[in-house]
Amino acid sequence: MFDLLVAQLSKPWIWLKVILVLVVVYAVWRFGRLLLRQLTPHIRPGLLVLLRWLWLFTCIFCALAVAVYAVYVPVPILFSAGQIITSWFRASAGQLVVIVALSLIGWRLVGNLSSRIVPGDEFSRRAVRLGTLRGVVDSTLRVIVVLIAAISILQALGINATTLLAGVSVFGLAVGFGAQSLIKDVFNGFFILLEDQYGVGDVITVNSGTLSGEVEKLNLRVTALRALDGTVHIVPNGQINTVSVSSKDWSRVVATVDVTYSANVNEALQVLQKVCDDLYADSEWSGNFLDAPEVQGVTSLAADGVKLRALFKVQPKTQYALQREFNRRIKIAMDQAGIEIPFPQRSISLGDAPISIRLVRSAPKTDLSKQEVDAPHPRPSETRDPEGEDE
Repeated sequence: MFDLLVAQLSKPWIWLKVILVLVVVYAVWRFGRLLLRQLTPHIRPGLLVLLRWLWLFTCIFCALAVAVYAVYVPVPILFSAGQIITSWFRASAGQLVVIVALSLIGWRLVGNLSSRIVPGDEFSRRAVRLGTLRGVVDSTLRVIVVLIAAISILQALGINATTLLAGVSVFGLAVGFGAQSLIKDVFNGFFILLEDQYGVGDVITVNSGTLSGEVEKLNLRVTALRALDGTVHIVPNGQINTVSVSSKDWSRVVATVDVTYSANVNEALQVLQKVCDDLYADSEWSGNFLDAPEVQGVTSLAADGVKLRALFKVQPKTQYALQREFNRRIKIAMDQAGIEIPFPQRSISLGDAPISIRLVRSAPKTDLSKQEVDAPHPRPSETRDPEGEDE
C-alpha cells in the first residue's frame, strides 16, 4: 500500500486533485464556522465549543477520506467514505454547498484586498486616486463574485445557463432602450475615473454651482457629495455636465480687502503686504504655501470703497483655512493702522419741517424673571378660544 501511495503521488495531476480537495474542504469549513457564528447568541457557550470541535473533526475526516479516494489508495474506511462523499458532492446539493462556501470566501477576500488599498492621511492626487480605486474595485469585484455564483448555482440546479443568458441578453437589449440614462451614467463614470477628473476627497461644484461639496463616494454610476451642512447629494454621473474642482493639484486664495476713499491707499497696501508676509513666514501656515504671496494692488474702484487684492498659491484644500486666517489678521491690522474698512451706510432725510422732541417718563420695567412665577393661572373659562364664546 505504501508503494502504491508513492507511485500515485509521483503523478502531477494527483497533487492537483489533493489541492482542490483541500480548497473545497476549507471553503466548507469556513462556511460552517460562519453559520455557527450566527448561532452564537442562541446557544450555550459549552455547546458552541463542542459544535466547533465536532465540525472541525468532520471536515478533517472528510478531507482525509476524499484525498485518499482521489489518490486512489485502498485505505480501509477512508476509501469507502471518500467514495460516498465524492458521489454526494457530485449531486446538486453538494455542489450548491461548495458554490456558496466559495462565494463567501471570495466575498471576504475582496473585502480584505480592498482594505489593503490605503490612500494615506495626506491629501494628494495619489491619495485621491487610491481612495476612488478602492471603492470601485470593491464594488466591481463583489458584483463579479455574485454573478459567477448565480451562474454556477443555475448550472448545479440543472438549468442551462448558456440558453438563459442568451434569453437575458435579448431581454436586456429591449430593456436597454429604456435604460439609456443608466448606460450614460456608467459611461460617464468610466471616463471620470479614466481621466482622473476628480476623486474621493476632492471638493467640487457640479453644473455651474447647482451642487457643491466634498466627494464622499464615487463609482461608475453615481457621485456622492457631502455639503458643508452635512447633506449628502447623490448625483448620477450622466447628469454631470460641468465640474469645477477646487482641489486639483493646487488651490488659490483670493485675499481681498476694501478701504474707504478717504484712506491712504499706499499705507493700506503696506499693511496688506505686511499681513501677507507675516502669514507666509508663520511656521504654522508656511507649509501650506507653494509660492510667496503676490500683492496685486488696487484692483477696482467700487461705489463703496477701494478694493485691494493679494493672491496666495497654496496646497489643495487649504485655501479655506488660509482665507479665514487672512480675514482675521487683516481686520486687526487695519484697525491698528487706523484705516477704515467701509460698511453699508444709509442717509435719512427728515425734510424742512422742524423736529419736535418730547420727553416721556417710562414706566418701571417688569421683572421678567418673576413673570412666570407670579403670573395668575387662568380659570377654566378663560382658556377657551375667544372665537368660540358665541357657541
